[in-house]
Amino acid sequence: MLKNRILCISVALFSCLGAASANDLITEIKLNVYPNSAKVRPFETAVIQAEFYGVKKKGWFERIFGGGESKKSRIQSNDWNVRLREPGGGWLSKPFLFQQESRKEASGIENFIRQGLNAALAKDAILYSAPEKPGKYAIKITAGNLSEEIVIEVSDSAPPNREGVRIRFSPTSKPSDPYFELAEHYAPFIAQETWFNPRADYLVRFDYDGNWKGDDNWENLSKSASQAFVYYAVMETESHWFLQYNFFHARDYSDVCIVGTCHENDNEGLILAVRKDGSKLGKLELMETLAHNAIHSFTNDPGIRNGILDIDGKIDLYEGVRPVVFVEAGGHGILGSSHKDSRFRAEKLEFAANTGVTYVYKGTGESPKHPNDRNVGYALLPIYDQWWSKGNQETPDPNETFERFYAYAPFGNRPGTRAKYIAGAFKGRTAGENLAKPFWAWHDNKTRDKRIINTGQWALDPAYSMSKSLIFPDDKPVSVNYIFNPFLAIETGPKP
Repeated sequence: MLKNRILCISVALFSCLGAASANDLITEIKLNVYPNSAKVRPFETAVIQAEFYGVKKKGWFERIFGGGESKKSRIQSNDWNVRLREPGGGWLSKPFLFQQESRKEASGIENFIRQGLNAALAKDAILYSAPEKPGKYAIKITAGNLSEEIVIEVSDSAPPNREGVRIRFSPTSKPSDPYFELAEHYAPFIAQETWFNPRADYLVRFDYDGNWKGDDNWENLSKSASQAFVYYAVMETESHWFLQYNFFHARDYSDVCIVGTCHENDNEGLILAVRKDGSKLGKLELMETLAHNAIHSFTNDPGIRNGILDIDGKIDLYEGVRPVVFVEAGGHGILGSSHKDSRFRAEKLEFAANTGVTYVYKGTGESPKHPNDRNVGYALLPIYDQWWSKGNQETPDPNETFERFYAYAPFGNRPGTRAKYIAGAFKGRTAGENLAKPFWAWHDNKTRDKRIINTGQWALDPAYSMSKSLIFPDDKPVSVNYIFNPFLAIETGPKP
């Protein structure tokens, strides 16, 4: 995972070049608030930045080359905490490095160096989300024995700090897809963490700004619809139904964008394997999620064992049938809620800390009221109708939605696609170029390196990929013979 590897290198450099240490003495805390008026409307947000000053001890590198004396200066530190003084006084995001908007769009090594090595670790701000009830609410920042408070006034008379939405999607009609009932039945409960740009964390449809252009989605974020939609597809073999759910975001973002880790558009997802057990809707057997080019597997069946991939946890269920998944803020990697890195607790239906929105399937696309909203409804859109017609063609030429068309080449002598070329990326320019992928261009680093599951194969041919990556009980085989798969060059059953 590129982000983690680069962060580890950054940590090493950070330590060598004199990061904040236990010997640094913080003697003063200054708090800044944006907007400067410290006044916001209900459910709107404000940034609170903490600046720490004191005596900074120089590291060994600086002592060798520049003397070892102490000096009074601003100190980069993560050793601080924040809390609301009154219960019900709003919500606080996880910390982030505060920057001007122009820097948030930048990416690459040059920008990383420009931001400074300290930025890799030191976070100095949080996003405050106001409650619905007007009033004055205090936020307390503490570092060591020092603390400072800032008061935010929540008032209907405050100037709005977000643009009005110009687009509103009408309710979608129920598809004629014979597999839609399955997709509805197992539609997941989604715990979406939010951060300093919550609109970029909200689930949206690709044409959320009213067009199918991929290279204007970053810029249109603040003025476009935040109604929640999830894309789906269903495939069927003799033994299973395979249900895919794709979560689209307008931006992959961070407070430190390094070597393309931020980019326009973002699409990650999960696959459910539902075994045919004689009942109308079958039994959920396996869930696999995608997080930064790594597949994570979850099951409640102890007979399914580690193979090339490991079982990462159990499947938590909402209302007894819907799998619970956690989606990280910023990069939007998806994990089952039981994963050790999940920051959502399914047993309490709560985020472990900070802010997040929970989404439930209602058949209607609703918009979050604030970055810590609950049970926001989403609707389902078919991938085949929405994306596939634009993402497969007989030439590699780009279009307004997709670029980097490639020829699908599965391992294992498996069937190819119906089209000669399929899209390798959503068209995007801001922050990183063409880095978001439709499901038919996803890959898992481990299985691709072993030449078992090639680019696109995990999601285009889920029966084969699951049968190769995990070990199933002898009495529960996985058929790789499709009754229906509209994406591959095989004879299939009913149309989607």
